[in-house]
Amino acid sequence: MVTKTKILVVDDDPNICDLLRFFFENEGYEVRTANDGAEGISYFRMYEPDLVLLDIMLPKKDGWQVCREIRETSSKPVIMITAKGEVFDKVLGLELGADDFVVKPFDMKELSARIKAVLRRYSFKDTHEEEEIIKFENIEISLRKYELKLNGRPVDIPPKELELLYFLASNFNRVFTRDQLLDKVWGFDYLGDSRTVDVHVKRLREKLEGVSDKWSLKTVWGVGYKFEVIL
Repeated sequence: MVTKTKILVVDDDPNICDLLRFFFENEGYEVRTANDGAEGISYFRMYEPDLVLLDIMLPKKDGWQVCREIRETSSKPVIMITAKGEVFDKVLGLELGADDFVVKPFDMKELSARIKAVLRRYSFKDTHEEEEIIKFENIEISLRKYELKLNGRPVDIPPKELELLYFLASNFNRVFTRDQLLDKVWGFDYLGDSRTVDVHVKRLREKLEGVSDKWSLKTVWGVGYKFEVIL
């Protein structure tokens, strides 16, 4: 028996919840809904969904707090859905660990495409042949295990951050533009923009700060980023 992919929708509008549940159940997903942030967290823990569609303006706990609490224990994909479209909201959502951002009113087919793209990126990639552990001073990166070790200790890291770090470290001292990183790490079907790269690099730098003076995640102004190793 094939297990259906589970989606949790957290939105205070029952009509939107019903619409999303009807549409995605017809697409073959199993869907649960919650109408406030506290219920959303409770359902997330009980239901263990594969992906969360999360509104920002929620009673009891807003979407920002729900996303924070999810990220404390899980790296499962979160797509923020909101009427807000300002750059600040998008950047804050990405900094909190959201994987994508959809502004209401949204097209259902576009949302479906975004969900499929995010789920593909988060699925454990059987096609990845890389079993090598990349090692530099005080850092080990394993893409096969999705594991980062700093000073010999495992560090919690979202899958996309690890994939970005792995790609840059495996091509150390080579500069990549944001568009190249979107193509190589996020995939050609990614529907977001290049600010996503900046947000992920910022979060990586916070984790890597002070680990070693033999390597660093460098900005090459006007071009992009590189994992610089002092040879």
